[in-house]
Amino acid sequence: MLLARISAAAGLARLGRRRATYQAPRTTPGFWRAAAAGARRLLRSVGGRGMRPGARLDLYEHGLTLAVGGRIHVIRYDTTVVRRRRVPSPRGITRAHVLDDVDGEQIVLRCGDFGLPEVWGPVIRRAVTDAQMPPALAALERGERLVFGPVWITADEIGSRRTSLRWARVQRIEILNGSVAVRAAGRWQVWGTAGSGIPNLCVFRALAEHLAGAEEDDYY
Repeated sequence: MLLARISAAAGLARLGRRRATYQAPRTTPGFWRAAAAGARRLLRSVGGRGMRPGARLDLYEHGLTLAVGGRIHVIRYDTTVVRRRRVPSPRGITRAHVLDDVDGEQIVLRCGDFGLPEVWGPVIRRAVTDAQMPPALAALERGERLVFGPVWITADEIGSRRTSLRWARVQRIEILNGSVAVRAAGRWQVWGTAGSGIPNLCVFRALAEHLAGAEEDDYY
């Protein structure tokens, strides 16, 4: 019955073929009464309290489904927003992916919620990047500005607030503890705050590499 409901939800959202399935552990220790209030607010969305036994994560061609607590949440790679955060877990602080589902609800997937996080985590980030890069590049070609939290980019520049740099001046870009560090003229500038959870950081990184490389080719 659960598999039929998952398949129906995936079909309605046109997610394509199922690629992989991950199950939650049989038991998950309770620990939220001891969590800090700020952490409780962040992780109040489904998935943040530790996956219940029987929870299931299914990856498809164009998105994923999360079945937990009798509900099935659907996420499409081309429309979701994904953030990387550090969150409490039964084993201490761990990394998590926070994604928006098709209804706008935030879904928290911690590394310990399902087996093989070193597999499904990169797969999700790569799929989101592949799905969102083409429309993002098209928007830049139309002269639009794309905003990633504290950082914005256009086809010609990268900036934060009132500071901006042309791509030809950018020597290197690094992601340091959730902040974007840009090197230009031999100096580093750090934009954003540590742990800020820059939205769609994977897409930003791919766009930055593409635009910096294109500017370098044109410059030389």
